[in-house]
Amino acid sequence: MSAPPGLAARRRELEDAASHLGRPHTLRFRPMFGGLMAYLDEQPCAWLTPGALALKLPPAAQPALLRIAGTARLVARPGAAPSRHYIVLPAALSRDTAQLARWLAKSARR
Repeated sequence: MSAPPGLAARRRELEDAASHLGRPHTLRFRPMFGGLMAYLDEQPCAWLTPGALALKLPPAAQPALLRIAGTARLVARPGAAPSRHYIVLPAALSRDTAQLARWLAKSARR
């Protein structure tokens, strides 16, 4: 069975960013909660759903990303507390390979 179009698009965006960093071979995906968990160097780095890509970032990198319009802390389900680690990216940022690669690199440096 193929992935929903939105989920496949988020995966391609993250794969492009990893390629931009010269690290496509260390990016892995595993199904999780109706989406995909992405691992870079075997460490979780992002959660993908058909509608969103959320990066896992260290606390020091989060304020800068949260200042970008359209970003928000991931809320995994209605009524849940916002994530302390995962930041949902606006579509424009996730489609900008160079910018997404810079944020992915920060995720990998945790």
